[in-house]
Amino acid sequence: MSRERKVYTKEFKLMSVELSNTRSDLSALARELDISPALLYRWRKEHSVKQGSSFSGNGKVILSESEQELARLRKELRETQMERDILKKAGKHLLQERHQIFRFIRDNREIFSVEKMCQVFKVSRAGYYNFLKGIPSNRSIENQQITMEIQDAFIRSKNTYGSPRITRELHKKNIKISRVRVAKLMRKAGLRSIVKKKFKVTTDSTHKFSVPENILDRDFKPGTLGAVWVSDITYIKTQQGWLYLTTVIDLGDRKVIGWALSETMNAVDTVISAFKMAQKARPITQKLIFHSDRGVQYACHEFSSMVEKNPLIIRSMSRKGNCWDNAVAESFFKTLKAECIYQHKFAHRKQAALIVFEYIETWYNRKRQHSALGYLSPEEFTRKINKQNIAA
Repeated sequence: MSRERKVYTKEFKLMSVELSNTRSDLSALARELDISPALLYRWRKEHSVKQGSSFSGNGKVILSESEQELARLRKELRETQMERDILKKAGKHLLQERHQIFRFIRDNREIFSVEKMCQVFKVSRAGYYNFLKGIPSNRSIENQQITMEIQDAFIRSKNTYGSPRITRELHKKNIKISRVRVAKLMRKAGLRSIVKKKFKVTTDSTHKFSVPENILDRDFKPGTLGAVWVSDITYIKTQQGWLYLTTVIDLGDRKVIGWALSETMNAVDTVISAFKMAQKARPITQKLIFHSDRGVQYACHEFSSMVEKNPLIIRSMSRKGNCWDNAVAESFFKTLKAECIYQHKFAHRKQAALIVFEYIETWYNRKRQHSALGYLSPEEFTRKINKQNIAA
């Protein structure tokens, strides 16, 4: 199989630039987004207000005064936020003995710099390093080192991984350890994975449009990329009002290949926009089953006429009131909300959109272990399949 050609939509570029305004290390962000730093810098330059330029062929986008002010404040407050995060995480350590403060610094040195924590707690670095020399047993040292690795993996998972996935992360680093021991160390460190909430039906299927048959019939393992796409819409609550997220997922590698964030539930802003992004990411070159629920956005004439122009596309819809017929799309939203949405209180839609974009493009698609993929991320699984096809 030939390597996928990278195509970046206006939405992806815009969100990447917006996300870069919240980061100090743009090279690290570029790696997370799987783009070159030079490309990210070029997008920022093209998007600058001073130049008034735009992304070629995608229309002009200019930051508002409030957005510029928000970016400035983020930059000025970064140092203060670091001190606040240290104090917040420290909690009870502030009023206890010096050796307990040193323990906190040791256990969190992979998160914050030692120098910064010593400044916040008003202790000397020399005293801290002298404390480290007094650690008694090899087992204690090993447990402490493994706990730091566990904390690092837990934080990188956005506090979502339990002991099974943490254990696999450690095995990737050639750390031989059992899941039982990982679970014990996680309990001791107070690390607990985020629990998912029950599914809630939100589909509006009370319409008179025609509904295709359930061709997919819960066959969620097509065995190849580009054979089955599933799609769905979910609601994200903000203090400014609802934000709607539409996704298109390729069942071949469970990757979110198309998404749309909108303030309305109109088909053009939701399913049509997400479908067009998916087409750019993975051009349709073989027969494709496109499966969704019976929502009015998928059944309406605007979407139906667009999809039916391509003879390679076979439409499929879930049975009425049966969420399990679109279980993969529902499962993604359940994971997204548990690991991301429910961990924030969004003041406005723009804040929610940026955090959702970051979750999908830097975490879910590229790093998050997926049990259906042998605990590989969608990107890792795709690379594995491509290598196998080349070898064959």
